[in-house]
Amino acid sequence: MFHVQPEGYLAVPHEGNGPGILVLHPWWGLNDTIKEVCDRLAAEGFVVFAPDLYHGKLATTIAEAEQLAGELDGRQETVMADIATAVDLLWQRTQANYQGIGVVGFSLGAFYALRLSGAEPARVCAVVLFYGTGDGDFTQASATYQGHFAAADPYEPEENVDWLESALITAGRAATFYRYAGVGHWFFERDRMDAYSEPAARLAWERSLSFLKQALL
Repeated sequence: MFHVQPEGYLAVPHEGNGPGILVLHPWWGLNDTIKEVCDRLAAEGFVVFAPDLYHGKLATTIAEAEQLAGELDGRQETVMADIATAVDLLWQRTQANYQGIGVVGFSLGAFYALRLSGAEPARVCAVVLFYGTGDGDFTQASATYQGHFAAADPYEPEENVDWLESALITAGRAATFYRYAGVGHWFFERDRMDAYSEPAARLAWERSLSFLKQALL
């Protein structure tokens, strides 16, 4: 049993139990938008935890976000240890009734979601990526993957998305990637009014929810 909850945000469904989902925040940090995502998932029957990889710090500008994200580069082992502790929390709450957990990663968080899926093949069975990619050896993973990307995104060029999709499929993983035309990076995050797209966000949410329920319930 966990006696000290790791730093982050926990959202639990009304029933008190359900399959676990780990939410990994974008480079802005664990802000109210990501907490709202956790609450929405909990309302659908999932036990959700979002670790705070910045330990209380938040960014509101791109320059601030770049600085905070850059600081993680120098402490990768600590970051992955924080994520592993969060996985342990979810696993201990849900493993009695469910065979694995899901991971939802936004931008920066998508990079760590991909790393986690390879590091925890016995526990991570579904991964949802929002406009973020990463590299790695996915032959050790056992998850299925779904991705949501802007069709034209300077932060995630099309060749990066195509490479990741191909790498997952080559490794024998089931992967479905969606490209959304006419939107940019952060199109799902309603507090980014310069990028948020309600129609694309609604469609991505419906697709993600269907995928996670099929994989975890």
